[in-house]
Amino acid sequence: MPNIKIFSGSSHQDLSQKIADRLGLELGKVVTKKFSNQETCVEIDESVRGEDVYIVQSGCGEINDSLMELLIMINACKIASASRVTAVIPCFPYARQDKKDKSRAPISAKLVANMLSIAGADHIITMDLHASQIQGFFDIPVDNLYAEPTVLKWIRENISEWKNCTIVSPDAGGAKRVTSIADQLNVDFALIHKERKKANEVDCMVLVGDVNDRVAILVDDMADTCGTICLAADKLLSAGATRVYAILTHGIFSGPAISRINTACFEAVVVTNTIPQEDKMKHCSKIRVIDISMILAEAIRRTHNGESVSYLFSHVPL
Repeated sequence: MPNIKIFSGSSHQDLSQKIADRLGLELGKVVTKKFSNQETCVEIDESVRGEDVYIVQSGCGEINDSLMELLIMINACKIASASRVTAVIPCFPYARQDKKDKSRAPISAKLVANMLSIAGADHIITMDLHASQIQGFFDIPVDNLYAEPTVLKWIRENISEWKNCTIVSPDAGGAKRVTSIADQLNVDFALIHKERKKANEVDCMVLVGDVNDRVAILVDDMADTCGTICLAADKLLSAGATRVYAILTHGIFSGPAISRINTACFEAVVVTNTIPQEDKMKHCSKIRVIDISMILAEAIRRTHNGESVSYLFSHVPL
């Protein structure tokens, strides 16, 4: 693929390498380091003049450092005369801060969008945004890809009783996501209504739907401390579910998440590799990982060739 360069930030180099391999390209040469005062320094070690540049950096690990590194890389390529700079952000940082839900609360996702645009990004490719309206925070094109095709493939290949399952959303906000999956599998769906005392702490749960004598598959866009999905799993088991799975696009797994999963009643907790999971898998045998590099690689190829990326929303070569 001529006139294209792919660079990797430091947050998820394994995914960047898989994307480059699928495109038959080498990762661009970039050196990232920190000064003694913890300022981030990025050096692009090859020419990008007139090139179509893609920078892969996920919002994980030390999120603020990863974001700053991405902004510097975008700006470095832009002022080095790259023809176009696309930020490939598998897990968008600050996506949960997408609205003003109380007085004086910031809309941090909008701030991140502004920072990316001002840094020089011409295009954003991301996956399963926590809220679709984040696309409207940008004045540049945004392609919000979905992990749904790979999720459907995993369910059909790894859950023998998938025809007798119920797809469950752990909150009302994910209803659209689970109905789409349930329709394609031709199975029922359910949702759990939850009330929170405060952030990361659920007060009570009410199941709407039937899971009795069925496999229950919880589907959500992300899990952080895993308090919600673990309580939801207990609720489903007490409602008569035979087995419980959780499928999540972004497995953040911070704080007590791993210990909660280990003690919960899940058969498996399935996540994509938008966030590195190698270390967490060493401490939790229930975690399974779906590779979504083929979706991101195909989006990059289509963008570079001027083809429609929206085709990926329903058709992905697996």
